[in-house]
Amino acid sequence: MISSHLILALFLVTQAFDGLFTYTAVRADGLQAEGNMLLATWMALVGPAPALFVAKLLAAACGVLLYKHGVHRTLALLTALYAVAAIGPWILLIRQY
Repeated sequence: MISSHLILALFLVTQAFDGLFTYTAVRADGLQAEGNMLLATWMALVGPAPALFVAKLLAAACGVLLYKHGVHRTLALLTALYAVAAIGPWILLIRQY
């Protein structure tokens, strides 16, 4: 079994990488690179860096709350979901270049 500390660390790392990959894609291709319309709208209003920073900070805070409340299985599932659904597509896209 993976330790709960490691799960939290992996969750935070997936958030950071998703933010970096998204920022890189938005800088290269514009706001259409972001699939979340709410986040794309905030990027248009305040800029990609501040919007992504706040979004990832909020996601990280939610992950820490799950960890603190002992909801480690949910945190592990969210980490896996982010790795597959958020990080995976960016890696596949990068491999094409």
